[in-house]
Amino acid sequence: MSSLKQLEGPFLPPKSGTAKQMVLFLHGYGANGADLLSIGEDWAFALTDAVFLSPNAPEPCEQWSVGYQWFSIRAADGIVTKELERTAAIQKPAAILNAYIDAQLERWNVDESRLFVAGFSQGAMMAMYALPRRQKACAGIIGYSGMLLDAQGLQDPAIVKPPVLAIHGDADDVVPPFCLQDVEAGFSAAGFEVEAILRPGLGHGIDQFGLIRGLQFIKERFEIQAP
Repeated sequence: MSSLKQLEGPFLPPKSGTAKQMVLFLHGYGANGADLLSIGEDWAFALTDAVFLSPNAPEPCEQWSVGYQWFSIRAADGIVTKELERTAAIQKPAAILNAYIDAQLERWNVDESRLFVAGFSQGAMMAMYALPRRQKACAGIIGYSGMLLDAQGLQDPAIVKPPVLAIHGDADDVVPPFCLQDVEAGFSAAGFEVEAILRPGLGHGIDQFGLIRGLQFIKERFEIQAP
């Protein structure tokens, strides 16, 4: 495990001073940890006991030098085709992500049952692939504009089943909207609790509705009452 690259990136300590929950953001292809941490700045007012972390992906982006990638999309010949190559490509970054999660849970003394993971695009692919394959279920997964890799693998008896919220724009021209149906079908077939929402007119991004529903989803699982 020591040979794995260690992830680094920005974080926001809990407003209350003591971490009782953790929210982990996984950014998209070509972005960096700061890209999604701004969501944590907004959510922190409702989740005062949560530490928010948003690491940079392990590799420099092959197309934009200022960003990072979880895995190459060139090797997969595009973002939708050749699922076997994508599944193979995700193995190493998934191991790196798991090591990071283990270290941060220990650092902040937070149980995995109080961990939420929210990812966008390639980060959503990472979240939906890696978290069900951990030994213990996290509190939940939010996937914005993502794609489910290795849906068949979710049938494995060793899979853990955190609840999943998936939100996708019907005008997404990067990760096609039909990927939302695959996410819903794959998780449902494996016995997960999954909520899938298609947003009208939304391209490859996160809208205000998605931010509001994402926060609500977390608060529901953490049983945090609205003010």
